[in-house]
Amino acid sequence: MPTTALARFIDAHRRLFVLTGAGCSTDSGIPDYRDADGAWKRTPPVMFQAFMGDERTRRRYWARSLVGWRHFGRAEPNGAHHALSKLETLGRLERLVTQNVDGLHQRAGNRQVVDLHGRLDLVRCMGCELRMQRTDFQCELERLNPAWAALDAAGLPDGDADLDGKDFDRFVVPSCPACGGVLKPDVVFYGENVPRERVADAMQSWESADAVLVVGSSLMVFSGYRFVHAAARAGKPVAAVNLGRTRADPLLSLKVEQPCAEALAFLLA
Repeated sequence: MPTTALARFIDAHRRLFVLTGAGCSTDSGIPDYRDADGAWKRTPPVMFQAFMGDERTRRRYWARSLVGWRHFGRAEPNGAHHALSKLETLGRLERLVTQNVDGLHQRAGNRQVVDLHGRLDLVRCMGCELRMQRTDFQCELERLNPAWAALDAAGLPDGDADLDGKDFDRFVVPSCPACGGVLKPDVVFYGENVPRERVADAMQSWESADAVLVVGSSLMVFSGYRFVHAAARAGKPVAAVNLGRTRADPLLSLKVEQPCAEALAFLLA
């Protein structure tokens, strides 16, 4: 059985470097990005250059985020998160690097976490670097846009919502209260680089690990794939739990095609 093989893999490697992706959080009600072939299920997320350079793009983003945050912000850790927290409790986790921006690993109890792409529960000023809680920013968005606060729509992976067909021209986006600069979620957008110190932190942990375990990622984005590629070049075994194709399939020692919580349930038994 695949789970038995995964249990043997984890048992054989005492210090695991774990890399997680969107598939880890789908059982928490947060949709994933890609289908079984690794292709986009929907329109790709907003690009960093478009967000920073176009006021209309920012209005559209924050209007969708205002509606979507109500769902995203209420998400709770699922069995996969709790299983990976158990690995840390057992002293088997060298580091957990997540491509997700939901903070659910920390809420499940993990402490050795690198949020590779940042956290959606923080908002950052691109001018003066002021940071504020997303919950506080949500209150300001709703105060300035009361008609939008009454809307509801299906949630999307980035904490926004499907509001196609809406007119965003009158949506009001607050500026930074300190300097008047552009406010952006404190996450790495497509077209934006992951901070070097964050990558270096994760790489240092990877070098100390015995093996790599990928949970719920197609690895189509290089920021995550780089760790698997480096592990394979160094001769470290890599296992992946993912429904469908991954970019690293030829490099894997073991692949388990099951939902993440189901595949890792033995850790909580």
